[in-house]
Amino acid sequence: MSIEGTAAYADLTAVPALVRRAVEAAREAGFGASCRPEHGRLLHALAAGAEVVGETGTGCGVGLAWLVSGARPGTRLVSVERDAHRAALAARVFRDHPQVSVIHGDWREIYGHGPYDLLVLDGGGQGKNGERPADPHRLLTPGGTLVVDDLTPARHWPPRHDGAVDEARTHWLRHPGLDAAELRLAPDLAALVATRRFGDGASG
Repeated sequence: MSIEGTAAYADLTAVPALVRRAVEAAREAGFGASCRPEHGRLLHALAAGAEVVGETGTGCGVGLAWLVSGARPGTRLVSVERDAHRAALAARVFRDHPQVSVIHGDWREIYGHGPYDLLVLDGGGQGKNGERPADPHRLLTPGGTLVVDDLTPARHWPPRHDGAVDEARTHWLRHPGLDAAELRLAPDLAALVATRRFGDGASG
């Protein structure tokens, strides 16, 4: 989720209809931290190669709408949201999409519905603020893709955040079971994209 992400759609018209529906739900709820369009377009592209998609941090469903809009027919999508009100709003956005499940609960609920070909860590599991990061070997299929969003682009190595080494970011970039890279999506926005290596069954 991105600060002022919902507001970024104010002057955009060339977005999928389902994304517009989710943005409107976010506006009506006063929820400003939706997935930004730059990140949404990345999710839209990545979803096309997945059969099972997972997401933590549904919000009001804007990022999930990008994923659904890019996914092939038959793709199953699961998203977990810890806020009950937002989870209910998002579930209504996708009421006509039976392949989509919006679950109210802690982000760890995502473990019970995988493994995933594409997993988007937006609302938990990134390893930020000292939390234990998600385990990609439990959550990803071999060759599966992991996305961590809402990052400030790194300008130094190792990357830093608030004056200290960004341990969460370096965890993914140095993970022995992943091939990872940082993608700059805008001057102030980046995402990590990582692929689980084949033949590596070690615990994350």
